[in-house]
Amino acid sequence: MSLDNSSKLNTLDHIADSALIQLVYVSSLTLSSRLRASIFDEVEAHARNYNEQQGITGTLCYGNGHFLQCLEGEKTKVLALQQRIFSDKRHKDIEILLVQAIDQRIFIDWRMRLLFLERWLWSPATKRQAVQLAPFLPFAPYSWTSIHTEQFLQIIRTFEKPPHINAAGITYNALGNMVRHIAAPHQAFLVVQGFLTLLLMIGIFILFL
Repeated sequence: MSLDNSSKLNTLDHIADSALIQLVYVSSLTLSSRLRASIFDEVEAHARNYNEQQGITGTLCYGNGHFLQCLEGEKTKVLALQQRIFSDKRHKDIEILLVQAIDQRIFIDWRMRLLFLERWLWSPATKRQAVQLAPFLPFAPYSWTSIHTEQFLQIIRTFEKPPHINAAGITYNALGNMVRHIAAPHQAFLVVQGFLTLLLMIGIFILFL
């Protein structure tokens, strides 16, 4: 663990083990994880089962190759989960954005809902609902301050229907809709862009023949 992360966690030393805390971190998917179509189903299913047992609530957001997760619960249980998460090899460059004692939870649903913050994947209805997220997109949470992070959490907690790829579907274009049958949602954009780049290169090659 980095010295900065350790320093932030040390601020909890004077907090009782049974006290409620909130911990927010950001990380990046490894290349091998991005190539796995089932990565999000695995993460969401594991979080749902574990968090229900431990009384941990929160949210998990993904966009632009980055994870942002908010964990809320008793100090000992959140820190135990934090150690498990930080040692997970499916992501890297983990950085704590916010850690603090709280009087009450922001997220009261233990299911740890997963939000996809890829605007190109959203349905028109989702875009209208999530208009408040415009200042936070493209999703680049590594540069966020604690105040910025808290503002983001306050916005997404109000969503009646969280931005989720299963509801939105891939509406990028006809090619994207075709690709969704052979690739996971988070991979489709890469596939589409790769195909278009290949077509461009072929076009240039033919032009100069």
